[in-house]
Amino acid sequence: MLAKEQILLIIYFTVIILFFIVFGIIFFVAFQRRKNKLIFEKHKAEQRYEDEIFKSRIEIQEQALKNVSWELHDNIGQLLSTAVMQINIMGTNIDIKTAESLQDVRKLVGDSLQEIRSLSKTLNHEVIQNVGLEKSISVELKRFEKLNFLTPNLVVKGEETYIDPKDEIILYRIIQEFFSNTIKHAEASNLDVELAYTPEALNIKIQDDGVGFDPKSVQANSGLLNMKSRAALVKAELDYKSSPGKGVLLTLSYPIT
Repeated sequence: MLAKEQILLIIYFTVIILFFIVFGIIFFVAFQRRKNKLIFEKHKAEQRYEDEIFKSRIEIQEQALKNVSWELHDNIGQLLSTAVMQINIMGTNIDIKTAESLQDVRKLVGDSLQEIRSLSKTLNHEVIQNVGLEKSISVELKRFEKLNFLTPNLVVKGEETYIDPKDEIILYRIIQEFFSNTIKHAEASNLDVELAYTPEALNIKIQDDGVGFDPKSVQANSGLLNMKSRAALVKAELDYKSSPGKGVLLTLSYPIT
């Protein structure tokens, strides 16, 4: 009888111990899940905050570029237009030989006026939104070709798909950043751009045949960091490959929803 009671007592305590063990495990698992959830939510909140800060910075930059665009188009453009008119007037009051020489000056001023107007369009995000990504890239490449910076080539594959205008501006600024680096640093002769539309994504490939660089030596380059930050903002995947003497290849994949 005593042995039976001892056995029951042992079973009773064993059940109680198992209960506390199970309860402890469940509490620990729930605590860890709650902790992980809070950490995840904190991370997401920080990411949203950083995104909002970056968006605000982009909006400020775009407004500044828009103001510069207006200044170029309205003020400097007007001054050059006036200069062209003055040259035309002068041409009617001088001899033929001098007038012919003046025509070279007129052409130079006229070309400068046209370049100012083209440049102002690439800076104004409203113009870019109106004409679209493909046309904006084409205008920029034609400008490079006209100025004899390099030989550009644009290839478009697939059927053009609607892209959110705000995302379109960010994509264009990424591409424009690459163009700027190519013009300033690459010493390239050719610049190839490919836009490939698929049902899932817009895949952009840009390659120059310039001097290239060692990616390890420019990891903290502000231009590259800026392009990556902009790409992350529109959930696009950005990658670049380069080596000294091999040019630079940039790939950008923007998901189409």
